[in-house]
Amino acid sequence: MSAMFRPLGAALLFAALPQLGLAQELTLRIGHVEAPASTTHVMLEKIAGMVSEKTGGAVELQIFPQSQLGSQREMTEAVQFGALDATSGPVAFMGGFNPLASIMDIPFLYPADPEQAQAIRDGGFGTAFCDSFNSRGVTCVSLYPNGTKQFTSNAPIASIGDFAGQTFRVMESAVLVDALKSIGVTAVPIPFGELYTALQTGVVDGEENPLDTIFNMKFYEVQKYLALSNHGAIENVVLFNPAVWDGLEPEWREAISTSLHEVIPEMIEHKAAAGARALETIRAADVTVTEPSADEIAALRETMFPAARDAFLARSGEEGRALFEAYEAAYGAVAN
Repeated sequence: MSAMFRPLGAALLFAALPQLGLAQELTLRIGHVEAPASTTHVMLEKIAGMVSEKTGGAVELQIFPQSQLGSQREMTEAVQFGALDATSGPVAFMGGFNPLASIMDIPFLYPADPEQAQAIRDGGFGTAFCDSFNSRGVTCVSLYPNGTKQFTSNAPIASIGDFAGQTFRVMESAVLVDALKSIGVTAVPIPFGELYTALQTGVVDGEENPLDTIFNMKFYEVQKYLALSNHGAIENVVLFNPAVWDGLEPEWREAISTSLHEVIPEMIEHKAAAGARALETIRAADVTVTEPSADEIAALRETMFPAARDAFLARSGEEGRALFEAYEAAYGAVAN
């Protein structure tokens, strides 16, 4: 039997503890795909300590990084079927599991200000987004930020007009394809593991990723230009198996959910610091780094956002429309 699977879920084990006369203590396993040095792992380890303290040691969160328990798809399915307690995963990897996840592919979904962005998550949109997972056999406990995407290319990308005629690698998402098409870019889905070679050999001109990913994957070695566009939100969700989550004592659920929310400001700072360190190295590598003006950012949003929105709504039905309306209400409350 794979190490990812086990015959008895944590919730069932916990339910049996009183009858067995054992102490009511519980270990919950949480898997994710990111490296031990990543913001996600560092913060989950901190959350584990907070939960242990809040529950008097009754709940232990064991964090398994770097796909130790499987790929993101495998872990999400394991959570759904009760073989894994929980996973923290990038929303970008979950479009096949939950089509509404592709709302996060819409460029410039959040304001640039982190506090305003968090206000939108807290303003009903985050709850509505999590609810879209809850109807698919998992319980979404948290939505949290994990950085923003920047553009890189081997051709200039200093202004919106520079993008026309270029070819960019994107994840497999119709929303991303249509968003880039609106500024004249041909978007090509290429597996992430093949991206460095695709950039090096000119199969594509450019790509989009957070600064720390551009650094860690050494994409800056085969790219000449970087635009600090902050155009794409990288969001993660924490998903629990419903039986596990519902089987927890209410105060334990509260300890987990409040801890996840309380560390969000520190998560943002940690990710920003990693990005700043990455940018320093990228600049030193003789990459031309541009910071688009407010007018250029506005032009990009005014072109890309409607195209991506329409692509999302065309593919997500009434459920998607309701989610987008929740987003608009939360965004309007912050922007006005």
